[in-house]
Amino acid sequence: MKKQIRLNALDMNCVGGTPGLWLHPEDETLGYNTLEYWTELAKLLERGLFDALFIADIFGVYDVYGGNADAGFRNAVEFPVNDPWLLVPAMAMVTKHLSFGITGTCTYEPPYSFARRLSTLDHLTNGRLAWNIVTGYLDSAAKAFGLDAQLPHDERYAKGEEFMEVVYKLWEGSWEDDAVVRDKVNRIFARPEKIHKVNHEGKYFRIEGYHLCEPSPQRTPILFQAGSSKRGREFAARHAECVFIGGRNPKMAGQIVGEIRELAASAGRDPASVLIYPALTVIVGETDAAAQAKLDDYRKHVSTEGMLALLSGYLGIDFASRDLDEPLRLEDVNAIQSTVESFKRVDPSRQWTLRDAAERLGVAGSKALLAGSPATVADGMIGWMEEAGIDGFNVEYIVSPGDFKAFVELAVPELQRRGFYKTHYEDGTLREKLYGKGRRHLAHDHPGSGYRFGRR
Repeated sequence: MKKQIRLNALDMNCVGGTPGLWLHPEDETLGYNTLEYWTELAKLLERGLFDALFIADIFGVYDVYGGNADAGFRNAVEFPVNDPWLLVPAMAMVTKHLSFGITGTCTYEPPYSFARRLSTLDHLTNGRLAWNIVTGYLDSAAKAFGLDAQLPHDERYAKGEEFMEVVYKLWEGSWEDDAVVRDKVNRIFARPEKIHKVNHEGKYFRIEGYHLCEPSPQRTPILFQAGSSKRGREFAARHAECVFIGGRNPKMAGQIVGEIRELAASAGRDPASVLIYPALTVIVGETDAAAQAKLDDYRKHVSTEGMLALLSGYLGIDFASRDLDEPLRLEDVNAIQSTVESFKRVDPSRQWTLRDAAERLGVAGSKALLAGSPATVADGMIGWMEEAGIDGFNVEYIVSPGDFKAFVELAVPELQRRGFYKTHYEDGTLREKLYGKGRRHLAHDHPGSGYRFGRR
């Protein structure tokens, strides 16, 4: 049997994706703050048999460019951005199988209440929840939470490690599997001796209390992670079940895939159990020419100022006050270090400049782009799978929902015809859909399962 391509759709609870594309006459992302936008999108994606809708998120604003957020405000650069978690119940109500991968930071969230929120949503979705673990990268977020500046890059991951320990203890260790009996005759809802207090005292967190939710269908939701820096890949290899990576071409992606799987094996995990998804912007038309014309039209709407504001936030470098022909140095960056690394992977011998970085972002950002007919798109996606050893894609749009609609109506049937994409959903939780019937909980070689009651 051919290896099946897995698909997640990528969006964000804000206006548009690429700065300036909200101006396109066919873009509907101005409706981001309505339930109708999200419920209609969820139904469309389920029609296309997507595994999940992955919703990115940030705290803070892009205020590095020019020393203020004006360019970000003018161009709606991931601002305003609403809470993604509150969308999940509405979308779950209108779907049966589509899952939801929601971004949550372990730098600023308190783990005790965060664990309850995710357990609640895992209950309400019947196990269709995933968490994208992030550590944040904007100084403006740190200041908004009362800090002078964000923690250094690697320390954010150190704090994230402790955050994971706390939520594992809550999700996996507080309630035993048979704690809840719902016995009306004997007037016992849960057995007190089966519910355990979590005690944790570490560098960043101190917890004494019981997890407030009974075990949800997955206990720990599926764990996604998108950090591609060296420290981020180490974190992903230890904790993530699904990893989102960059890579403008299969060769670049394949190198990252190899590194992550090698690190997972070193951490005592089955490397094949770590599912890896590069981001991919797909523009599909009836013909190659039609897709190219669509892409050319999109490029006319890109906001250069907005792109510079975005890149300034990504790198922590004020493009407005720097020489654009200045070399791009990793040591200057305390934000998304993988952005710099991605440029170096394209051509290690080249001395990349800030101007190069700004120009490369373009319509598809730093992500891979496929534009063409259904056959061209299918050829490209299958080629990626075979060359890079990936498991699927995070499909991004330029104009929403039009690009997703075209993908569902044109690309999906072509992939199905070739036998590389499912024709129906399997029943069960998201983890069961990804790993097989009966796999509702973390694998035994995952570090989180070590906190399950009875295993320690």
